[in-house]
Amino acid sequence: STAPEDDAPNRYSRAERTAYSRYSRDANSSGSSLPSNTLEKRIEELERELAKERQENARLMKMAQDKEELIGKMKEEIELLNR
Repeated sequence: STAPEDDAPNRYSRAERTAYSRYSRDANSSGSSLPSNTLEKRIEELERELAKERQENARLMKMAQDKEELIGKMKEEIELLNR
């Protein structure tokens, strides 16, 4: 049986572990973490970026859905024309 800390690498993505280790290394090398207002601004910036990406994703999903519906209608029309 493995100890809970043994699956820590599997619980988080590689990117999360890399970002965490980079942040830890930066915090340790400077002797303190980044100022909280700098982190808050970065979080807000990333949240805005995430909102834009989600909006773009929703737009693309809608376009794909509309095209799939159009393809279905065209296939039905082709079948009718072939009869």
